[in-house]
Amino acid sequence: MSTGPGGPDSPAEAHSPPSSSTAVSNPSASHCLRIPVIVRESDRPRVLRAEYAEQPSPGGRNRRRISRGLPGSPVPRGDRKVKRRAWLLIGLWIAVLAALTPWAGSLDDVKSDKETDYLPASAQSTMVAELEALLPGGTSNVFIVVYERDSGLTDADKATATQQFDTLTAAYGNGAGPDRPLASADGKALMYPVLVDQSHGEAAEYIEDFRSRLTEHPDGLSVQVTGPGGLQADFEGAFEGIDEQLLLATVLVVAVILLLTYRSPLLWLIPLISVAGANIASMAAVYGLVKAFDITVNDQSAAVLTILVFGVGTDYALLIVARYREELHHHSNVGTAMLAALRNSVPAIAASAATVSIGLLCLLAADMNNAAGMGPVGAAGIVCTLAVMVTLFPALLVVCGRWIFWPRIPRVDTVAIAHTGVWDRVGATIARRPIAAAASSIVVLGLLTLGLLGNTAALSRADQFVRTPESVAGQAVLTEHFPERAGTPLTVMARNESRDAVLRAIEADPGIGAAELGRTGPEFGEITAIPVDPADSAGEHATIERLRTGLAQVAPGTVVGGPSAAELDIAEASSRDRTVVLPLVLLVVTAVLGLLLRSLAAPIGLVLTVVLSFGSALGASIFLFEHVFAFNGLDPGLVLLAFLFLVALGVDYNIFLMSRAREEALQAGTRAGILRSLSVTGGVITSAGIVLAATFAVLVTLPLVSLAQIGFTVAFGVLLDTLLVRSILVPALTLLAGDRVWWPSALSRRAAQPPEPVEPAPEPARI
Repeated sequence: MSTGPGGPDSPAEAHSPPSSSTAVSNPSASHCLRIPVIVRESDRPRVLRAEYAEQPSPGGRNRRRISRGLPGSPVPRGDRKVKRRAWLLIGLWIAVLAALTPWAGSLDDVKSDKETDYLPASAQSTMVAELEALLPGGTSNVFIVVYERDSGLTDADKATATQQFDTLTAAYGNGAGPDRPLASADGKALMYPVLVDQSHGEAAEYIEDFRSRLTEHPDGLSVQVTGPGGLQADFEGAFEGIDEQLLLATVLVVAVILLLTYRSPLLWLIPLISVAGANIASMAAVYGLVKAFDITVNDQSAAVLTILVFGVGTDYALLIVARYREELHHHSNVGTAMLAALRNSVPAIAASAATVSIGLLCLLAADMNNAAGMGPVGAAGIVCTLAVMVTLFPALLVVCGRWIFWPRIPRVDTVAIAHTGVWDRVGATIARRPIAAAASSIVVLGLLTLGLLGNTAALSRADQFVRTPESVAGQAVLTEHFPERAGTPLTVMARNESRDAVLRAIEADPGIGAAELGRTGPEFGEITAIPVDPADSAGEHATIERLRTGLAQVAPGTVVGGPSAAELDIAEASSRDRTVVLPLVLLVVTAVLGLLLRSLAAPIGLVLTVVLSFGSALGASIFLFEHVFAFNGLDPGLVLLAFLFLVALGVDYNIFLMSRAREEALQAGTRAGILRSLSVTGGVITSAGIVLAATFAVLVTLPLVSLAQIGFTVAFGVLLDTLLVRSILVPALTLLAGDRVWWPSALSRRAAQPPEPVEPAPEPARI
């Protein structure tokens, strides 16, 4: 007598009783065991049904061997062996992460946010900083203290300013600068600079004590600390506690999305724990790179590293879990199910990681040190995340077993009904009118690119803050009452024998309000010049360029630096980097796609769609930055970094879509292949895109405009690429191109006819 796996009333049997048309029988067998077999209905290709095939079991000897892997039966020996190995792997990772934690914690010690650290060695600002370090007292920071009373300064105000001037210059001054506060022509303000040498450390380390010496003053008198030193201190202070804030916000966002995706109170913890381990490994790897190769790491690149690891790591987890859940319906052994899941998901994940990493490494061609440093920082994060998510993460899932999916536990005797879903309907709609789908997508993307006509001016240092700090407010007061000293002080380094001639040339320039000799070193001496134009204005930049050209003729070897000069150098280096790196990224990504898809037509088409998506995302972002966020320009590094992330990550999702489409096209033709690929990958890739966009959006909550702009642009671009380009435009263009999309491979010349076989199992969401 035959019995089902769960008895006569088992769910599988109730779902679909045995049918003579599909059962495989063996009349000669004395015992038969009925096991569920999943087949595809020929008239409804996405609806599955369970039927039973009778397998011979002579003498009943095989009954226990087959049923032992079914739910409710003892754990198979193979399962226990796999779990033991998983525990060993987990133990190994715990030991490795414990050893790496001190390195990860030391990453803060090697970060630098100095403007001159961003620049190439050939920039004049960098040369000035290096020469200034050789002067007595080393590199100096210029702080400007400004006093203001709208009704005019009183004698008490002036006495307070004089007393505080003496206190600050005695505590921090290096002996240079005026010997008393300077009064404004309107009698409403006083100011004086304080030059602080490097023996006091970084500006952020002593700014609190510096400002605390100015807290006592008459009512109605405002006192503010500004100047390059004050601005730098406020900039570094904006990063205070940013790592903890960013990590907490990212973890919360990822946890919420995983809870909504899995609808399980337990499963979301496994990806989160694994990604946290990947974050530790990534930070330690970056610390090692800094020590070994002296790459530049700042708070911006460290923040992007955290976002990238959590976003990409969660994406990998979603892809692996989607495949693992499907395999659990076909394998009683969770280890076997996981191995099958990894065999079918890791190649695409590894290809994705390779594409993103190689794209990031293109930044090594950049002149800007912070951009060049971002390349290996990001690549290290991707590699470490890949290593953790394809080893530690699967091991954790295996040792937890099926119950981790509670309450939606996948069972071997439970039929996975792959009913027609939203992505089938999307594919059917696109297939009916591919031209309309492609055209409408291109029109939408084209309209968004119109935002590129908006304000694309470079963001000044004063506009880098989401909330106005004291240094920016003080600079506005200085500009109002001391227009001749509105510019940021420039530092000119000239050879000692030509300093007097250089000083005369500087004083003769119409863009300079004041100039004076400073410290003298063994070969070079310092000259401080104050431009008359506001800081970071076009007039100030024109003065700097004019000085550099003229002084090179007066005294060859003279260099002009300072914060405003550094901003000008950053703009020039960033422009050069865009010209070099952007084409390099496109070339490399296209080549990698060509190797993966064994085609030229598909990679070129995919890259063009991603570039269009980038232009649309940047255009929309520029429009919103100007009219909604009220930002006064773009961070100089935004275009380069946003392009890199959106092209690499946009192609990333297209790899998952098109690699599956090619696999399906080999069997059923390109039309059926792309529709099938969209159907089975649509849900998981969309979830992955939402996760990545949400993690980058966390950067918008931070107090610096540069991070907010990168976060918003990448988040918007990822959503645009996920929901429009990858979901509609690419499938529509593939349908229109047909087999030609695989040119010049043999697949492009094959007229494949979709077969209609009866499949033994449902196609899982293999990526």
